[in-house]
Amino acid sequence: MKWLDAFSEKSARTLARRTSRRSVLAGLGSLILGATTVPLLPVARGADTKPAGGAPKADPGDPNSCDYWRHCAIDGFLCGCCGGSQSTCPPGTDMSPVTWIGTCHNPSDGKDYVISYNDCCGKSSCGRCFCNRNEGDTALFQPGQSNDYNWCSGNAKANIPYHCSTARIVGTAK
Repeated sequence: MKWLDAFSEKSARTLARRTSRRSVLAGLGSLILGATTVPLLPVARGADTKPAGGAPKADPGDPNSCDYWRHCAIDGFLCGCCGGSQSTCPPGTDMSPVTWIGTCHNPSDGKDYVISYNDCCGKSSCGRCFCNRNEGDTALFQPGQSNDYNWCSGNAKANIPYHCSTARIVGTAK
């Protein structure tokens, strides 16, 4: 064990001769700064994004129907039937800041769009226009693409009940 002590001491002294405190602190600062730029959660923050690419010119179908093209990966009550719309929550509810996403095909223009499904939270379940379409749904261990997760748990207030779900266009899929 003496050889291990001697080796450790020699290595530490050599490192101390070659580096300064400033260079160690600069390297540590760079590491911390770099770590903050890495996204920590694999979810889209749909409430903070503005539509990139905008809404399609032709938006065919009934937004209050489960067969509506934007609802290809929705699971919940449609906010359009509950006092809100495709992109806004009903009065008295708050949009969850975290969301699941899906890519849906618009039959009128032939393009695929990234859809952000935000839950509206704050009232008990709406109970009208329930849709459960699972195209592209993944297991709960990939929450950003799972529609089975309670997205209202991402709100600042704890234990907020789920009310309904929106289907906002975030942009065109490439």
